[in-house]
Amino acid sequence: QVQLVESGGGLVQPGGSLRLSCAASGSIFSTYAMGWYRQGPGKQRELVARITSGGRTDYADSVKGRFTISRDNAKKTAYLQMNSLKPEDTTIYCCEAERCGVPDWGKGNQMTVST
Repeated sequence: QVQLVESGGGLVQPGGSLRLSCAASGSIFSTYAMGWYRQGPGKQRELVARITSGGRTDYADSVKGRFTISRDNAKKTAYLQMNSLKPEDTTIYCCEAERCGVPDWGKGNQMTVST
């Protein structure tokens, strides 16, 4: 099991950038796949980006070319660099760590894109 704490959310203007961090503790971080999800009010949870333990990445079509997921196994931290932000990106972003089909979740971090 791993404990996750997200940080880095907040308010940003349209077109701006923000980086979310997900710090892990409690287990061998490098063996986990890490993912970022988002879920707005009344909407289904959406996978934003995912990185495997081997470093392979996948992205939702809506964020390809704008968002980049990465990980630093030495720091036990996953990141989501978000560029060219749009108002529709506004929501809570949650970090997930998954190993052998069993997920652990952070509590989420609000990111708002607005003037």
